[in-house]
Amino acid sequence: MPTLDFKGKQFVYAHHLTVPFRQMNVDAKKSMPKDGKPSLDDNLIIHGDNLHALKALLPKYAGKVKCIYIDPPYNTGNEGWCYNDNVNAPLIREWLKDSANPVDYEDLERHDKWLSMMWPRLQLLKELLSEDGVLFISIDDNESAHLIRICDDIFGEENFFCQVIVRANSRGQTYKQIAKTHEYLLVYTRNPEVELNELEKVGERDDLDLEDEIGRFNVRELRNRNPKFGKHNRPNLFYPVYVNPDTEDSDSFCSVSLASDKKHSERVEPFNSEGKASCWRWGQEKAKENISVNTRKSNLVARKRQDGSFAIYEKYRKSTYKPKSIWDDNKYLTETGTVEVNALGIKDFPFPKPKGLIEDCIRLACGPEDIVLDSFAGSGTTAHAVLALNKEDEGNRKFILVECENYADKTTAERVRRVIKGVKVAKDDDLKKGLGGSFTFCELGDEINIENLLKGDKLPSYDELARYAFYTATGQTLDKVKHGADFFVGETENYRVHVIYEPDTHFLRSQESALNLPLAERISKGLEESKKTALVFATHKFMGQKELSEMGITYCQLPYAIHRVMGG
Repeated sequence: MPTLDFKGKQFVYAHHLTVPFRQMNVDAKKSMPKDGKPSLDDNLIIHGDNLHALKALLPKYAGKVKCIYIDPPYNTGNEGWCYNDNVNAPLIREWLKDSANPVDYEDLERHDKWLSMMWPRLQLLKELLSEDGVLFISIDDNESAHLIRICDDIFGEENFFCQVIVRANSRGQTYKQIAKTHEYLLVYTRNPEVELNELEKVGERDDLDLEDEIGRFNVRELRNRNPKFGKHNRPNLFYPVYVNPDTEDSDSFCSVSLASDKKHSERVEPFNSEGKASCWRWGQEKAKENISVNTRKSNLVARKRQDGSFAIYEKYRKSTYKPKSIWDDNKYLTETGTVEVNALGIKDFPFPKPKGLIEDCIRLACGPEDIVLDSFAGSGTTAHAVLALNKEDEGNRKFILVECENYADKTTAERVRRVIKGVKVAKDDDLKKGLGGSFTFCELGDEINIENLLKGDKLPSYDELARYAFYTATGQTLDKVKHGADFFVGETENYRVHVIYEPDTHFLRSQESALNLPLAERISKGLEESKKTALVFATHKFMGQKELSEMGITYCQLPYAIHRVMGG
């Protein structure tokens, strides 16, 4: 498979592995908690570098995010984005030191910097994506070709799902003599077996205003749906059931004939692919029995079209459809996104994504209980879309937003607050009343290392450190920390994990935080039935590893020795 090489690739290839884990510090004042107390289990809005934020999310959310939507910088040269990842390589440092930041159009290495920025983030997004998850990326011509190549490298070429063309600008922008009205939506899956949902279908003939006892249904004109046999090129094969327009009595809607009108005088007998006798799906007698002006009880409905001609419509029971690769509805326009944020009282945010675009991405990828992640959150459209869908179908989807810019609170989170509480001047009734919901606002905190632990500055909670240790050692997430005897937190098929820790400086500096012989013996006794290995995390120990190994224990010093144990 062809791959894409770019300046800096060899240095960022494994950079996501060296990014330190950081704490997520809750800001209660900026949160809108569900029960009065912010929680990291709630919807999240995280302010900070998305590379570090994605790494911080791994211990809890690795392999659990069903839908990821991102809208990264398009690298047009006008956005003013900066590449400043702290890659531990002298050549990268020298490259960034001597080059202009922010990256502009005159920077001849702007594509290399963009790819270097995206590579480790896509690696972490892949780890967060569930086995049946879907990744959507909005992009335009500047980087679409490059993006496909590196996504093929990271996700696998077999996981490329499609490239959707989205009409994003109805008027167009001058682009080499051609008005540019579109951008792209790249779709990748975690594995090639993933199947997308279908989208909800609205009535094909809204002007008919047809309803049945359970609400609105779809209708389609009753006809031969083979395009080779359309009413223009083969009119005599265009479905043989018609309303007789010459009948003027009150039963005209029910006067059905088989090829009896003036334009369709030839009677056409049905046949199948083998030339054997067959029958029409809707024959004359069956059509007469099922057609009526009473739309609540009939399967066929005869009505005049807007142009005055007659047609028969069939109730179309299927309420969903598979979308095509060109999305050109007005709800996908960038200007629609601008109208939406302006309606919330949020002004001057450039090029916000429209809610309808992200709603359809979520509909395609998610069920009502799934997790949606956006690590380039911008104005917060993804959270708005999640809350709107939850309101629509009483779902319990969860959103996680990451925004590095300083407007994370004043714009991103503020939009979500207004959507939750309601906007009195909004035209939409649901938005006026408020969509409901909650979220916790977080700031990225200190790196989790032994120095910061012993300093005692904003120590991570026991659950946070336990999840971090468990994930990085085993590669699996820990849904619930057990808080068992002898600091037991959870187990995998091969390991039982113990974390000797309390978020207290005196404890960490005391002998209580060490792995000693009595504690080791109790842990070893717990291994007798399971035949597993115990991974014990502590700041220090009073025994040698050889002695511990004989007891079935592997010691890991917090947090330097936290590592992934292959096969865990």
